[in-house]
Amino acid sequence: MYKYEEISNSLKKTFTSGKYQPGDLLPDQEQLAREFSTTRMTIRKAIQALVTEGVVYTKRGAGTFLRKDYKLKERDLEASIDKPFGTTVTYSGRKVTSKVLGLDARLPTEQEQEKLLIGPGEPVYVIRRVRYVDGRVYAFEHTIMPTKIATITEKVLEGSVYQHLREEKHLQIAGSHRKVYAIKATTEDAEALGAEIGDPVLAITQVSYTDEGEPFEYSTSHFPYQNSSITADIVIKP
Repeated sequence: MYKYEEISNSLKKTFTSGKYQPGDLLPDQEQLAREFSTTRMTIRKAIQALVTEGVVYTKRGAGTFLRKDYKLKERDLEASIDKPFGTTVTYSGRKVTSKVLGLDARLPTEQEQEKLLIGPGEPVYVIRRVRYVDGRVYAFEHTIMPTKIATITEKVLEGSVYQHLREEKHLQIAGSHRKVYAIKATTEDAEALGAEIGDPVLAITQVSYTDEGEPFEYSTSHFPYQNSSITADIVIKP
């Protein structure tokens, strides 16, 4: 986990602990930089992460404020299109669990070779799991990952794959290219998500990259329509 992510998680807990009321002015970046013994640039990135998550908002010349409509316990599960951190970090402070449906290895298809920039003889993991947030179904994930990236076990899949890649393999994750679209629930979705066949399902297909530009994951996640949404905060700068 990057330092700004750690600071963002810490600030979120502080800002939403009850110490501050919705609409309150929050400490300025210089004060926070001193408190965390870091730079204003790092604090700025941490604050921006909270802006995109809908926790705070900023006003030019006035400072950073806790959003008046932010309620930690009542927030919907939102399919993330702007956070390349994984479910565990996106929902830090909430209980994130996994149910592993499948972990296999095989040779890649032509499409997988193209997406991951690998050869036909380079094996890949095929990972299928359901993710839960606070006991509620969050997503059904189908992931293809080159086996050369890291050793993946069912124990790893029960937790955070991204955290495993960072801590065990020192992999620096730069971001993802994502496509968001809608589909109808399949038999597989019905089993994994508890959906009815034909129900609308939100799908996100992504290719994730390291900071060196190497693709390490090609995945598609399906989200049940009943408790998933996408929210985007648009900031217009003069």
